[in-house]
Amino acid sequence: MKDEKDYYLTTAITYTSGKPHIGNTYEIILADAIARFKRQEGYNVRFQTGTDEHGQKIEIKAKEAGIEPKQYVDQVAGVVKNIWDMMDTSYDRFMRTTDEYHEKQVQKIFKKLYDKGDIYLGHYEGKYCTACESFFTESQLVDGKCPDCGGDVHDAKEEAYFFKLSKYQDRLIKHIEDHPEFIQPVSRKNEMMNNFLKPGLQDLCVSRTSFKWSIPVDFDPKHVVYVWIDALTNYITGLGYDADGNHGELYKKYWPADLHLIGKDIVRFHTIYWPIMLMALDIPLPKQVFGHPWLLQGESKMSKSKGNVIYADDLVDIFGVDAVRYFVLHEIPYDNDGSITWDLLVERINSDLANVLGNLVNRTIAMSNKYFGGIVENKNVCEDVDQELKDLALAMPAKSIAKMDEFKASNALDEIFNLLRRTNKYIDETMPWALAKDETKKDRLATVLYNLIEAIRFSAVMLYPYMPSTATKILDQINTDQRDFESLKEFGNYASGTKVVEKPEMLFARLDPKEVAKKVEVIEAKQKASIKAVKEKKEKEAKETKEEITIDDFSKIQLKVGKVIKCEKHPNADKLLVSQIDVGEETPRQIVSGIADVYSPEKFTGKKVIVVTNLKPAKLRGVESQGMVLAGGDKKVLGVVDAGELPVGTTIR
Repeated sequence: MKDEKDYYLTTAITYTSGKPHIGNTYEIILADAIARFKRQEGYNVRFQTGTDEHGQKIEIKAKEAGIEPKQYVDQVAGVVKNIWDMMDTSYDRFMRTTDEYHEKQVQKIFKKLYDKGDIYLGHYEGKYCTACESFFTESQLVDGKCPDCGGDVHDAKEEAYFFKLSKYQDRLIKHIEDHPEFIQPVSRKNEMMNNFLKPGLQDLCVSRTSFKWSIPVDFDPKHVVYVWIDALTNYITGLGYDADGNHGELYKKYWPADLHLIGKDIVRFHTIYWPIMLMALDIPLPKQVFGHPWLLQGESKMSKSKGNVIYADDLVDIFGVDAVRYFVLHEIPYDNDGSITWDLLVERINSDLANVLGNLVNRTIAMSNKYFGGIVENKNVCEDVDQELKDLALAMPAKSIAKMDEFKASNALDEIFNLLRRTNKYIDETMPWALAKDETKKDRLATVLYNLIEAIRFSAVMLYPYMPSTATKILDQINTDQRDFESLKEFGNYASGTKVVEKPEMLFARLDPKEVAKKVEVIEAKQKASIKAVKEKKEKEAKETKEEITIDDFSKIQLKVGKVIKCEKHPNADKLLVSQIDVGEETPRQIVSGIADVYSPEKFTGKKVIVVTNLKPAKLRGVESQGMVLAGGDKKVLGVVDAGELPVGTTIR
């Protein structure tokens, strides 16, 4: 039974088609901030993320890479997990849809829905987008392109199983109307209701026969389970849901989910397909689905083909983990897209992190060491200016918490930095350096420094969900164990007489825009080179692809079985062999072949081969060749086509 203090949070699982960029990485950072925040509020948090690893697109990419699909997804899932770990995210489970338990449960769920009559066999015909693995009607296309990704579509028809979305449409509409918090922000809810639910739902294609890299439908093996049932059910299988009813303890403790955090582009799948699946399975619906906005590169969506992609590891190499976390959390509003540029990053880090935060902490600790040997004491020599700082500090946590309870991370951070800016102003107002010159003001100076340290503590405790490493460093440097929300109910919980560190670590150094620009040039040059290499490879493959021929074209080629009766090296070319080949005619054919790197004359003599016998004779390095031996491969694995047991002179058709 779920306790009110149990909190289950998930991200969407990342599709393993390639390395995620910073826009994709934003979601896991925001989810981690929410998870850490909820833990500070006293919740028992279960935080799940992972990877979506099946589908036609994966099958194609693996084939292009020359490896098996499982090997391909293992590599990409490793990349994703490394990035999530690099960004200091505190997930409890990294779910993979190739996990054996998940695959087995997906088969059982599919069968359960089929036995119930909610899944039936039919066929699908329409415009298909391979990239999105989705069918569309002609009317759904935008300028003849996929409405989701803008890519090409093609006609497709195949037998498929369908899930009866329409059966549960009215029930879902009522649930959304009765639970206005279910889909957030409100703009996403309105879109789902007006554009999809109220016009009427079509039943959903949930199996495919045109590719194999997915979970087989166990009672009809020519079908594989299509993405929706496979991917979406990870939220319950990752907790130990069992379609037979033998659920694991985590499922009993944490379901229903408190929050599915997803990108705005997949809200439809999570607020229509997923809740209807749960209704069909008689499972409680998640409490809330939050569709966050995108992080744009300038004003454009990030795209590898455009060459405007920014990756988290490149950002971390230049700016550090917490600086990147701060930027993306602060720059993406609640329901509008945010923007990232290298220049904006430098500006924000210099102004907010180096000046407002880093400089404040550094000089406050430095003054404590300079004037009092690092001992921070509250002498209670107060002035009116102190109260304004204390009041702001005491009010800040509740304001910031209220914003974060609505997942407005940017606004929550603003409340914290308002206190940090006010604390900097307090230094200017109290002028500790002037107080230090007057021995009679020593207790006043001690009080000022205590107030500064306490205001910094308030800020660091509240910063922890967003910048965990930085917040921990600050609290360590001021040497306090007062680190929870409860400790912020009173101004003065920092223990008087505490000694701060002697040499504080600089949290954020000011960045030189020119030096950053040089590093960015290197990163962008590598990206351009990579894009160029991919383009050149595709162009080369396109050139190597022969023009299609008709059966009439092929019938012009005469192929016969021949036997090499004599072979010797070409007198003028080391890579050529000159062979006499019996093809069932009165006299053998003399054929020159470029296979001397692989075959010696002795090894080639006696072989049965297939010969093109109506090829126009040509001279190769002065020796006439009266046909061509069929061979394939490259220099290392080159092999002639073996004619096997077929008699000499047999025509190949």
